[in-house]
Amino acid sequence: MINLPAHFSPMRVALVYNQKKEEATQQVLTDDAGEPPSSQGKVPLHSFHLQKNLTEQKTNKLSDMYAEWDTFETIDAVRAALAEFHHVTLIEADENAYGKLQSHRPDIVFNIAEGFNGVSREAQIPAMLEMLNIPYTGSDPLTLAVCLDKSRAKEILSYHRIPTPNFAVINDIRDLRNISVVFPLIVKPLHEGSSKGIYNSSLARDNKELEREVDDILERYHEPVLVEEYLDGREFTVAVLGNGRDLTVLPIVEIKFDTLPQGVNPIYSYEAKWIWDRSDAPLDIFACPANISLELRNEIESICKKAFDVLRCRDWCRIDVRSDSKGRPHIIELNPLPGILPNPQDNSCFPKAARAGGFPYNKLIQSVLFLAAQRCGLIVSSPTNYIKN
Repeated sequence: MINLPAHFSPMRVALVYNQKKEEATQQVLTDDAGEPPSSQGKVPLHSFHLQKNLTEQKTNKLSDMYAEWDTFETIDAVRAALAEFHHVTLIEADENAYGKLQSHRPDIVFNIAEGFNGVSREAQIPAMLEMLNIPYTGSDPLTLAVCLDKSRAKEILSYHRIPTPNFAVINDIRDLRNISVVFPLIVKPLHEGSSKGIYNSSLARDNKELEREVDDILERYHEPVLVEEYLDGREFTVAVLGNGRDLTVLPIVEIKFDTLPQGVNPIYSYEAKWIWDRSDAPLDIFACPANISLELRNEIESICKKAFDVLRCRDWCRIDVRSDSKGRPHIIELNPLPGILPNPQDNSCFPKAARAGGFPYNKLIQSVLFLAAQRCGLIVSSPTNYIKN
C-alpha cells in the first residue's frame, strides 16, 4: 500500500462509467453505501452483486459496438482502488447520470465514461460536470472532443510542427478522386477508439482496396473516414501522467508485430487487440520498457509531451506513436481516456507501462485522482513528489 500525504483526506468520489452491454446482461454493478474511511485511510469494499437481468437481454452479435466501454472487472478494479482511501459512489453514464450527479454532488468524479451517441460523446459527462461545477479527473470537454476527431487533433499537431502522418478525410466515396496521400494507406473511422473499425484489411495498397475499405466504413459507421499514410517503422504507445510542466512519461511500450499470426498486416488491428490476444491465451505482443536507444526515447518523450501540451490534456493520456522508414517517430493519435484493464494478461498498455514504472494498478488509479484533486485545488501538494516517490 502506498503512503499518501497526511492532508490527502478521504473524499466523496463518484466513479462514472459505461459497462459493456453484452456483459451487462449477466453482471450488474450495484452500489452499497459502505462504511466511512477509517483513521488509517482504508474502507471496506462495497458490495457487488451478480444477477441475471432478463429485461436487458438483447441479441448482440459479435461486433465492436461496445469495444470502448469497460467490463465489470475493470469498473470493479477502479472502484476498489479508489475505495482504499475514499467513499465511492457508482454512477452509470446513461440518461439518468445528470440527475444522479446533481443529487449526490460528490467532491470529485473519477471519469472513465466513453459515451455512446454523437461525435462528442466522450465530452458529455465532463460537460455535465462543468455545468454542475463538480471537479473531475482527466481532460475537459473540448480536448476530449478534439482528440476523438482524429483529423482535428492531427491538424493541431501539424500546426505546431509535431510530426504526424499525412492524411485525408473522406465524407463520400467520390472524395477519393481528389486526395493526394501516398500508398500504402491506413483506413479508419474518424471518430472511434479502441481499434474500432481498424481491421487487418484496413491497410490498403491500391485504389481497389482503398475504395473497398472506405465504402465499408461509410456504410457501417455512418461517419467520415480518415485515410492516413502508413508508416512502416516501429510502433509504440506512451503513457503520460501529470499537468503543466510536471509531466511523467512512464516506460514506453513497443508493439511487436512479429508475434502476430503469420501473414497478417503489421498493424494493431481490432483482431490483434480483441480476438488474437486474449487473457486466456495472451500474445507476447508488447515489450516494456521498449528496447530503444536513449536518443529515440528522448525524441518520443519530447513529441509526446508537446502533443499533450498543445492539445491541453490533463492528468493522463495514452499517445500512440509510429516511426517512418527512417526511424523518425510520428504521433498517430491521443487517447485522453485510456484503457485501464486491470488483469496483466489482458495486455492493457497504460497499466502495463505503469507497472514497469513502479505503479501497481491501485497506485495508478489513486495517482490520477490525486493529480486531478491537486489541479482543482482540493489539495495543496506537489503531484510530482507523489508520483515519483
